[in-house]
Amino acid sequence: MNGAQALVASLTSAGVDVCFMNPGTSEMHFVAALDAVPEMRGVLALFEGVATGAADGYARITGRPAAVLLHLGPGLANGLANLHNARRARTPVVVIVGAHATGHARYDAPLQSDIEALARTVSGWVHTSGTPRDLAPDAMRAVAAARTGQIATLVLPADVSWSDGAAIAPPRPQPSRHAPASACTVDHSRLLSTKALLLLGGTALSERGLRAASRISVATGARLLAETFPARMERGAGLPGVDRLAYLAEQAEAQLAGVEHLILAGARSPVSFFAYPGRASDLTPPGCTVTVLAEPDQDVEAALELLADQVAAGTKPALIEAAPPLPAAPGPLDAISLANTVAASLPEHAIIADEANTSGYALPMALAAAPRHTLLTLTGGSIGQGLPVATGAAVAAPDRPVLSLEADGSALYTLQALWTQARERLNVTTVLINNAAYAVLRMELARTAVGEMGAGRAGERAERMLDLSDPTLDFTRLSTGLGVPASRVTTVAELDRALRQAYAEPGPHLIEAIVAPVFPPPSAGAW
Repeated sequence: MNGAQALVASLTSAGVDVCFMNPGTSEMHFVAALDAVPEMRGVLALFEGVATGAADGYARITGRPAAVLLHLGPGLANGLANLHNARRARTPVVVIVGAHATGHARYDAPLQSDIEALARTVSGWVHTSGTPRDLAPDAMRAVAAARTGQIATLVLPADVSWSDGAAIAPPRPQPSRHAPASACTVDHSRLLSTKALLLLGGTALSERGLRAASRISVATGARLLAETFPARMERGAGLPGVDRLAYLAEQAEAQLAGVEHLILAGARSPVSFFAYPGRASDLTPPGCTVTVLAEPDQDVEAALELLADQVAAGTKPALIEAAPPLPAAPGPLDAISLANTVAASLPEHAIIADEANTSGYALPMALAAAPRHTLLTLTGGSIGQGLPVATGAAVAAPDRPVLSLEADGSALYTLQALWTQARERLNVTTVLINNAAYAVLRMELARTAVGEMGAGRAGERAERMLDLSDPTLDFTRLSTGLGVPASRVTTVAELDRALRQAYAEPGPHLIEAIVAPVFPPPSAGAW
């Protein structure tokens, strides 16, 4: 068989049987191999950032690597933002990047670039295959590397793909995780006698991890917080409730104030997302000791259970009871009524991809006692993740409803994901929150350049850079043009009705929710 056929067959034998792609000329033999190896499902995206984000969402839900096929250096460059998010989520992704044929590279054709250099900005493992014989074994090395929680990029020259002499390679043994020795050496006396806080991240936010952490908290009084943007977090009724560390540095400082012993379970020590004049970047309180219970690449769940058995034997976790949904006030939508309406209509075992940004500030509280659900968030801060991640999650779990909560500014980065949802007939309901602004940047402009940290007032020219109302975007028409039926809602009753209808019907739907911005323009006098 040729290199491409051996590559695709080896990937499927290793459990990598979905490939999100936006291919070009140098990848045509890989595309042709999809007919020779029907076990591989190819999912076409109209933009590389959709393909990479969808692979991230797929792997977060399945726990198995997804593959991505991209075209040369420019194709990889278009997908880098969501690979950055996937890297921060420690998502296992195998990225296959087509390259010019080996003998063609020396001619410096227009699409020639340093693919490996680009790949290293997000990848923990990078390799270029040199011969068809080596290609399948190289792919198995890439899969093994990805399974450790990193991006693995395999560069595939066109001639290596089209040439004969290749053979299927067996998968490599899957790495196992172990509870770290530090789980046995946490100072129990400090945990019991100081103001301790467990900061949870990664797999600590699974049901198993949350239950163990809650047992520790109930027995010792230690507080619990989750990292700001978890890759995957189980939430809702029947699970322990854990708040997330705030995004804004001053709010995070208030949450951490008085903590004397910070214990990290699958999370990094907290830092501010950005530097601000007069504020520290390190959010750990002065004098606070920091203990690493388990690193993200270790068995965090086992470490938490081991510690819970030592300090909380026989203790039950504190679980959130299902509560009647808060009635949303009738009338026009705002951030609070939107959140309450989403919670009231949420189906059991939904997957929520949350990129609502400023308009979603009320969602965590509203969803705390909602039906059990899985939350996926914007791990790396690079906007344009939400729609692709929801797309990949729906491919991974066709039996679960997927709710994509998407801000208008972020949606415009990867709106093409709607076309893939329509083509694959995915059960994704998108609530596109239209406030006609980059509202988060209005907030940051107020806080840094012209607000309490700066001086003066934003002018008309600055204000125009953060406004999306000239012209006003029509997301219902954009969605319909991409094949997804859409409606526009402005009131609580309309949103509730549209959500329930979308959940009841198969296939994707988009609901454009008109919501007043949390941070209105400075000309409105809010500053």
